[in-house]
Amino acid sequence: MTDIAGPVDVFTGANQAHAARAADPARAPAARGGYRVRLAAPGGGFAVHGGLRLEAEDLRTVSGGVDTVLVVGGFGFTTAARDAELLHHVRRLASRARRVAGVCTGAFVLAAAGLLDGRRATTHWAYCDRLAAEHPAVEVVPDAIHVRDGATATSAGVTAGIDLALALVEHDHDAALARLVARWMVVFLQRPGGQSQFSVRARVPPVREPGLRAVLDAVADDPAARWTVEEMARRAAMSPRHFARVFPRRVGVPPARYVERARVEAAAGVLESGDEGLDVVARRCGFGSAETLRRAFLRVLGVTPGGYRQRFRTTGAA
Repeated sequence: MTDIAGPVDVFTGANQAHAARAADPARAPAARGGYRVRLAAPGGGFAVHGGLRLEAEDLRTVSGGVDTVLVVGGFGFTTAARDAELLHHVRRLASRARRVAGVCTGAFVLAAAGLLDGRRATTHWAYCDRLAAEHPAVEVVPDAIHVRDGATATSAGVTAGIDLALALVEHDHDAALARLVARWMVVFLQRPGGQSQFSVRARVPPVREPGLRAVLDAVADDPAARWTVEEMARRAAMSPRHFARVFPRRVGVPPARYVERARVEAAAGVLESGDEGLDVVARRCGFGSAETLRRAFLRVLGVTPGGYRQRFRTTGAA
């Protein structure tokens, strides 16, 4: 539901903000048109996750000029991406539109329609690897909240559709109007960090070799240990040289990078659940100092340890 409601609220909010600003001659730039949102699906109305049912136009009857085709995601994206009728109408409308966009797993429908070939795109962090595997012609950007590439735009999961819609409003109007909408919706105009802050929990591809699996498990169990390539190779029953070649091919990152990610993950758990100072957290999780911890967080998550703690420890409701 949020994939739909978030962008709709942004576009209708932009209409209200634009109208208010246009009424003030001292603040109004040259007049520009607003947004008219049309919700369409094959056959008309449809149910969303949670049991709500939405009214919609029949996609098969939508004709004429459509400025922006925005395909939203959902748990049924696999079936949707194989629906020949849906893909036909998405292509039909996209061929006349100024731009095409996708929210969350809506990127799979756009990719299946061939609309993301040769372009950069993103989707929900849990499905970025799948999007890249199923559509090798798409350059997947896994850590982005949203990506614009020419006349296409895609976003990460769920609430990232709000970020994407704000970016489109800024492109159509200006940053001041988008900022006003963001303030009214009580959201960031540009949120700190990327998707990594939501997906740090062990996104490692399956590894068949028992020795490598043992190393991965050992690092995850005790990230603060002194993990040198020699020590990791010994546990894997490999020579250090062979281990250094095999590890990146199987795991996707060099050994030192994996250890750093495991330590950041451990530190994130401590920050979420405790009050220890950053120096204490750094020592507990294998970092030499709070500054080393801070640099690692910025590399891996795009936020500082303090910023992570503020956003993920509590909602502040208490």
